[in-house]
Amino acid sequence: MGILYEDVVLIKESEKEGDPTVITVNCPDKTGLGCDLCRVILLFGLSIARGDVSTDGKWCYLVFWVVGRPTTRWDLLKNRLLEVCPMCSPAVSQIYYYRPEFQQPKPPDVFLLKFWCYYDRKGLLHDVTKVLCELELTIKRVKVSTTPDGRVMDLFYVTDTRELLHTDKRQEETIAHLKAVLRDSMISCEIELAGPEVTAMSQGSLFLPSAITEDMFYLELPNKHANGFLASNLVTVAMDNSLSPSHTLVQIFCQDHKGLIYDIMRTLKDYNIQVSYGRFFVNPKGNGEVDLFIMQVDGKKIVHPEKQNALCSRLRMELLRPLRVDVLSRGPDTELLVANPVELSGRGRPLVFHDITLALKILDIRIFSVEIARHRIHGREWEVYRILLDDGDGFDLPRDKIKECVRKKLMGWE
Repeated sequence: MGILYEDVVLIKESEKEGDPTVITVNCPDKTGLGCDLCRVILLFGLSIARGDVSTDGKWCYLVFWVVGRPTTRWDLLKNRLLEVCPMCSPAVSQIYYYRPEFQQPKPPDVFLLKFWCYYDRKGLLHDVTKVLCELELTIKRVKVSTTPDGRVMDLFYVTDTRELLHTDKRQEETIAHLKAVLRDSMISCEIELAGPEVTAMSQGSLFLPSAITEDMFYLELPNKHANGFLASNLVTVAMDNSLSPSHTLVQIFCQDHKGLIYDIMRTLKDYNIQVSYGRFFVNPKGNGEVDLFIMQVDGKKIVHPEKQNALCSRLRMELLRPLRVDVLSRGPDTELLVANPVELSGRGRPLVFHDITLALKILDIRIFSVEIARHRIHGREWEVYRILLDDGDGFDLPRDKIKECVRKKLMGWE
């Protein structure tokens, strides 16, 4: 079975403002493909309003109706979607066929972006983060420090989606974009290839008190929700083996949030579950309704009650708390702590730092320092953001308000 490479991903832009854009993917199948595609869509700041997935185990057909940014670069989105589709190789008559042996790309190089600024200002870190996202630079780690004289040193460890940051042209482009947003506050800016110690630094180098890890990273569903907006989230997950001789039906109903389908698909991918057919949409009340026919990697239904309960519980937890947010004391200072689970493939949730800094900019709160690291807690890897807030200038916002604003921005509840 083959298909012209140019037809693997088709994007039909909306003709009217407010109407969804339709993305069609027609390619060889692989376990976790839906997760990888949804992650790219989320990375571009788009929301999936509706979707259809169908596969015979070898070839798949997916359709996504997406809404979001009017400035979306659809040609670039198409290229990024093509990159996560199973590799194809040219054959006769320009027809492309699945080549599974090319599925493991080498890890991208990590670069250190270092710059100094004369002074800090509210929203500076978000403006920098936004520029890096637009340049397709993925932030792996951040270290921000403010000196006693008010100067700011920013260290960004990034990878380049375009794999061009080693070139002078790409570095000059990046520095020029940063100068445009930082203007006369920038003192200097340098880009260099980071050494192997960066990987070691990002793996749990920050100490997390046990009180934080026990409460924030608890993996069981709570009996009672800790706050009002969580209590209002109705999440139901049910399984049925009576409707198909070869598949288990999973039905999910919950409040919509940014990356909803991604959270479902990444959970199934981590469990090595194959989605053979699925439909999902967001109803007028803002709730997501999802029907998925799934099977295990051995091609069998999920019939064991313990396996069913384990998967249902994990899906409920991932939809109830896809990210963990808290605001606490760090000595005399206030610390914002955000964590999100890392896929087994090693990828973290996209745009988390972008949304955190945007929320703090809206709240008019300065950031004193930032540290990002990955930790293995309760058998899972987490990407943890520890952000020390500047308590000066009459800082008097209640911690619950900061927590709620950041969580709502991350969840897309605006």
